[in-house]
Amino acid sequence: MNKKILRLAIPNVISNISVPLLGLLDIGLMGHLGSQAYIGAIAIGTMIFNFMFWAFGFLRMGSSGFTAQAYGRRDIPEAVMILARSLTLALVSGLMLIILQKPIVYFSFKLLDASNEVETIASQYYYIRIYSAPATIALYAILGWFIGMQNAKTPMAIAIFVNLINMAYSIFFIKVLGMKAEGVALGSVLAQYTGLAFALWMLYKHYGKLFKYFSFAKLKVIKPFLQFLSVNQNIFIRTMLLIITFTFFTSRSATLGDDILAGNTLLYQFLIFFSYFMDGFAFAAESLVGKYFGASDKLMLKKTVKWLFVWGGGICLFFTIFYFLCGKLLLPVLTNNIATLDIANHYFYWVYLLPIATFAAFLWDGIYIGCTASVAMRNSMIVSVVVLFFPLYFFVFKGMGNDGLWLCFVIFLASRGLLLQLQAKKQIYGN
Repeated sequence: MNKKILRLAIPNVISNISVPLLGLLDIGLMGHLGSQAYIGAIAIGTMIFNFMFWAFGFLRMGSSGFTAQAYGRRDIPEAVMILARSLTLALVSGLMLIILQKPIVYFSFKLLDASNEVETIASQYYYIRIYSAPATIALYAILGWFIGMQNAKTPMAIAIFVNLINMAYSIFFIKVLGMKAEGVALGSVLAQYTGLAFALWMLYKHYGKLFKYFSFAKLKVIKPFLQFLSVNQNIFIRTMLLIITFTFFTSRSATLGDDILAGNTLLYQFLIFFSYFMDGFAFAAESLVGKYFGASDKLMLKKTVKWLFVWGGGICLFFTIFYFLCGKLLLPVLTNNIATLDIANHYFYWVYLLPIATFAAFLWDGIYIGCTASVAMRNSMIVSVVVLFFPLYFFVFKGMGNDGLWLCFVIFLASRGLLLQLQAKKQIYGN
């Protein structure tokens, strides 16, 4: 079992590492332009796109879970049609975001309380990067399908390729051409379309023979789309609540001042970095749990969950120790702004709690996605956000300033894993 987990997890971890490295590079490039506003603008711009793109994360999750179950049943024709439906929804969704770009940015800035300088720079970033939407969402669908097909190496190759290309574009546009936030945005757009072309080529290379099972007549049937969306609407709601919480965290940071926004943005990168390690094992959970769930093999399902938590606990312990011993040494790499470094160092103790608070939630997310237990995922998120996070912040800890914001955020992260754990006996094992 360990070999099966690592065969899927390690390629995902390797590919995921390139994502936070890209984010760290962008923050680093902006952090050396002489103004905190550039870090804050990238944080705001990235938050808007996270809100939009993560909202369509259900396409990756749904594609992964449904495909893994079809793979477990050895129903390859259905697996191919899942990919076709996912790509159709992805392209339509991406085009709609481009069409609605102006109202989206208008309401986004209405909800945020950033300074005029930050908002101006973020707008320049937004109006360029928005054109990456169709490619970005299509890549979600393709990568999820590969994972469902028990193939972790190809998504690794695609993710590494996209992020290396993106890094190269960002460095070229900023360091060579002298661009600023717009250079980061343009690099993202070009990298996403280059990555989509590469992903489609990899699909043809590895699974071209399976395309014979594609049926345009089946694609026109509405019922499978409705079934796909019915299950994934719960994942959509869950994801939207997650995004709202992360967005609120960034927004409240902005109301506390550009210095707090910049400092919290740096500290947030440590959560992102850890999350991509844990997501590697969560993706492995989607593949293996989905396969055994589809094959109705409860024994292997329980064994998989057990060893996923053994590996996840080990990674949590490693990162907790690493952040405690070495975390602060990484901050000067991200920025040379003294005020921002002072803020980040002052609140760095919250970083020590992030691995412990989050590792279980990452693993359970992957397990529940593999079983397509979307109702439980939705309900757990509703409790974590609506019952815990917002009431605790507004009625208990708001007066603590940035410490209160971080405390509520950590409680929210930990509660997600606990609530999913409490429902696992019924939702995952059917007991």
